[in-house]
Amino acid sequence: MVKNQSLGLRFVAAFVLMLLPVTSALGEGAGSAKPIQIGSKALTEGVILGEMLDLLAENLGHQSKHLAAMGGTQIVFQALETGAIDAYADYTGTLTQEVFKGHRIRDDEGMRSALAERGIGMTNKLGFNNTYAIGMKEDLAEKLNIRTLSDLANHPKLEFGFSNEFKGREDGWIGMKRTYQMPQDPRGMDHDIAYRGLENGTLHVTDLNSTDADIRFYKIRVLEDDRSFFPAYQCIVLYRLAMADRYPDVLAAWKRLEGKLDDATMVEMNAQVKLDRKPERQVAAETLRKQLQIDITQENAGNSLFWELLRTTRDHLQLVSLSLLAAVIVAIPLGILAAKLPRTGHLILGVIGVLQTIPSMAILVFMIPLLGIGFWPAIAALFLYSLLPIVRNTYQGLTSIPGSLQESAQVLGLEPLARLRLLELPLASPMILAGIKTAAVINVGTATIGVLIGAGGYGEPILNGVRLNNHSMILQGAIPAAVLAIIIQALFDQVEKWFVPEGLRVKS
Repeated sequence: MVKNQSLGLRFVAAFVLMLLPVTSALGEGAGSAKPIQIGSKALTEGVILGEMLDLLAENLGHQSKHLAAMGGTQIVFQALETGAIDAYADYTGTLTQEVFKGHRIRDDEGMRSALAERGIGMTNKLGFNNTYAIGMKEDLAEKLNIRTLSDLANHPKLEFGFSNEFKGREDGWIGMKRTYQMPQDPRGMDHDIAYRGLENGTLHVTDLNSTDADIRFYKIRVLEDDRSFFPAYQCIVLYRLAMADRYPDVLAAWKRLEGKLDDATMVEMNAQVKLDRKPERQVAAETLRKQLQIDITQENAGNSLFWELLRTTRDHLQLVSLSLLAAVIVAIPLGILAAKLPRTGHLILGVIGVLQTIPSMAILVFMIPLLGIGFWPAIAALFLYSLLPIVRNTYQGLTSIPGSLQESAQVLGLEPLARLRLLELPLASPMILAGIKTAAVINVGTATIGVLIGAGGYGEPILNGVRLNNHSMILQGAIPAAVLAIIIQALFDQVEKWFVPEGLRVKS
């Protein structure tokens, strides 16, 4: 009996141990000044520009942090608007066609005015136009005699594969299909993966950015926009006006980039990263030295593979452990409530089941206005995804207890709470622990999406590897994630020996 009475204490102790890596990391950051937060889109070009802004701020002695490859326009702009980041590089065409669609903005002054209403400023143009374009392999285009976008309408069987953002934008596939009367039904995919689809022949046509180094590398023909559908996409820097008031010297440094980066310079920087495998930060520093005559000193400490693995492992453990602990604290009581009150139980299980079906990307976007970007919105998303297996297993474990045992407890005169604590929870503990184990393993994989909002973890090398077509970099995130899942599985097997009454353990 004493052994069963310690069940709750054992349960709490086991999961507090999982939280230890989190509390130490959070303690390290307490009390430190918030750095200037610089974001970037999930494009090689965006990451390079983000590194430039970061280096210029650090060169002035300010603390700065670059949250690289956060995602598409809506995620990054929303992060800027809510103050989660202070600056990032974007394009005039994206702003007019996507962010301010329907506002009829005609010039830069109109754009500045619209942005100022949201607390955002913009620099003048940096000098290059990274417009959308459509392309296909040169040999296939020559074989089919395709030179313009209008020619594509005559080939309905061609396989189109577009980046997901381009496919859903009015200045992308939606408007292009209407303008050129195209009959094809394109597939949505990652922008960098689409290039590989062209190379192996599974795709025939994809969207391009005109400054992509891949155009030359993959020998792609850029098709003529013969109806002038695509607008200009001049690059500018967007920044929080409040940040500019606090750090006018940083804004002045960023403005030195205006007119200094032409198309050829941007293509060369992209090529150095994607084709020559140079780090974005190194390329950014070299370009700043050349274009602005600024001697940027880079610190190389901590950039080894070993230290990067330690850092991403720490971040990933934080995401998994804290979200799982929060889910356990909330989900087990919800599962008990669902088992004891059947009508309420159907509602609880239904709502949590619906939450599980919401795409992870959508949940992250919903969390940005509430929690900003970084660690906490990722924790909130993982917490929601952890609820269902724990609630469901707690409910099933309690409702599957034989009625004869329930009757025996009543005959012995046990009160409902005592019956729950001394009989029902111990009997249901194998099922409850199985649900927690399932949630933990799911979290290890799902936590990789946290990189899209700057939460770090194993998703960072995976996303960078996909973007740079670097398989070894992908494995630097994928293999540790798989190993971590195996370790967690083994740890839970040991916890079961400590937590579950001996007679109820599952025999291997």
